[in-house]
Amino acid sequence: MGIIKLKNIRTYSYHGCLIEEGKIGSDYSVDLEVKTDLRKSALSDQLEDTVDYVLLNRIVEEEMAIRSQLLEHVAHRIIKRIFDEVASISRITLAVSKLNPPIGGDVEAVTIEMEEYRN
Repeated sequence: MGIIKLKNIRTYSYHGCLIEEGKIGSDYSVDLEVKTDLRKSALSDQLEDTVDYVLLNRIVEEEMAIRSQLLEHVAHRIIKRIFDEVASISRITLAVSKLNPPIGGDVEAVTIEMEEYRN
């Protein structure tokens, strides 16, 4: 088994409960970790024998572009889509951070983290 990580995927998205957040948008950062079997690709040196991290990045970017009120909701969509599209992944850990959130304080980021296992 092995782990593939995509760290600090940056997007400008429009998530949040406030109307202004849907109009103005904000900076986000996503960290993704997937567990999969890397033994075959380690020997073959072929992309088709591993999880394509270009696909993972595209899924994150596309799902982050769809407005949600809650970070939990967008994270769930990302996880579900990855499991649906990549059969070899057995576990996903995902963190979605809203940078400089509008919460009336000096807060660098608010982050939710979810971990799911394939059923």
